[in-house]
Amino acid sequence: MKALFLITGFVIGLFCINGPRPYHIDYPAYFGGNVFQPEDNPTTIEGVELGRRLFYDTRLSANNKMSCGTCHQQKLAFTDGKTFSLGHDGTLQPRNTMAIENMLWVKYYFWDGRASSLEEQALVPMTSAHEMGQPLETTIPKLAAYKPLFKAAFGKDSITGDLIVKAIAQFERTLISDHSRYDQYLQGTYKPSPAEQHGIDLFYSGACSHCHGGPKTYSNLFANNGLDSLFKDEGRRTLTDLEGDKGNFRVTSLRNIALTAPYMHDGRFKTLEEVLDHYNEHIISSATLSPFLRRPFTFSATDKSDIISFLHMLTDSTFTSDPRFSDPFN
Repeated sequence: MKALFLITGFVIGLFCINGPRPYHIDYPAYFGGNVFQPEDNPTTIEGVELGRRLFYDTRLSANNKMSCGTCHQQKLAFTDGKTFSLGHDGTLQPRNTMAIENMLWVKYYFWDGRASSLEEQALVPMTSAHEMGQPLETTIPKLAAYKPLFKAAFGKDSITGDLIVKAIAQFERTLISDHSRYDQYLQGTYKPSPAEQHGIDLFYSGACSHCHGGPKTYSNLFANNGLDSLFKDEGRRTLTDLEGDKGNFRVTSLRNIALTAPYMHDGRFKTLEEVLDHYNEHIISSATLSPFLRRPFTFSATDKSDIISFLHMLTDSTFTSDPRFSDPFN
């Protein structure tokens, strides 16, 4: 906790003078302005710094060994490279860990969309019995040394569960990935190779872009992408109980996709080549299959290779090494 106490006096001094200071989140204009920012939790410099520390603090878990950053590692675009993450008690999680990036534009969280805000999302893994496994009433006393930082961030002397998740959500909203070669291409400062350009053309002329369209390569859709016809995991239907949602999962961003293997909600594909093979040759039809996938793809081996070249353009090494997003305890 040495780093925490070193900044405490500085933070309190700033708060006493000005109160929490607005944190300006920079992003390119082509990302669009339709962001999800709750009015009761504005992003501030003090709130983001507190949230960053809480995100990486293992005392938020029952065994004091696991933090949010355990399953969401910066170097892997805030995933962990595992098919299923392990909870504090060694329990395998039922679904693959999702990346955290460009959350300002995300409307629904988790593979089934059960949370409708980052604040709501942050609460679930902390208190889930087989993830971090710790009730908030147990966490709060363990964070007593943070009181000055909570005071600086929120103007309150007490630490509450609501403020814990608000701070973490503030930090997560700053995790913007926009320095890839694809961004440079969109800004006119990078000329793609012939393979990359062909991959871009194929991606945006075919069914890929219906779900992963636009500069963020993301949409707020849920879709059945033809993995199964009999569903061991029914996806969004487990939340809505609607037959039409069976096998539907949240469409994820393709940003930094080369770093976030394995792929799909169950981590069944280990490589991007396997993913492309699935969409090209192994779509399984069912009643709820996405209409965009009912016509077979006809990519050649070269086409698939070139699409993967484009997907590698989405890797953002600035994002994965940015000290603002790193573990402050290392």
